[in-house]
Amino acid sequence: MNGDDGGPGGPEEFADGLLEEELRQAAAVLDPVPAELVQAALDAFALHDLDARLAELSFDSLVDALPVRGVTGAPRMLTFRAGEVTVDVEVTEDGLIGQVLPPQPARVEILGGPQTIRAPLIADPLGRFTGTTPPSGPFALRLRTDAEVIVTEWLRA
Repeated sequence: MNGDDGGPGGPEEFADGLLEEELRQAAAVLDPVPAELVQAALDAFALHDLDARLAELSFDSLVDALPVRGVTGAPRMLTFRAGEVTVDVEVTEDGLIGQVLPPQPARVEILGGPQTIRAPLIADPLGRFTGTTPPSGPFALRLRTDAEVIVTEWLRA
């Protein structure tokens, strides 16, 4: 088989792939997905772990903090709560730093869209974790402790 007979990898399959990509691009321009639907899909994905508890955002320095005159590029401070568990996160241009309270070891995954966007972070016995790459676009955190799985609300970096 030389690939010219329309079989796998042949010119017809290649042309179909190009056509499909052109149709996707046209649909994105002419009939974009509403932002509310994108957010609903992201929220649904965050809860795909049925056993996971949702950690609600209780503090966001972009919204809740008082601005300080002359300070630019301040880190973004976030606090999430799920029952007795609190997750504090500082997002900077260099990455993120966080702590799970009460202190406990955990595996922290940074989610972005339909998949984890990088290797998981490991929280030490004091609950501290560090990532060297800041999240971009919509993101959420999934924490896996010995006792439970917790997923934060989705935010835009």
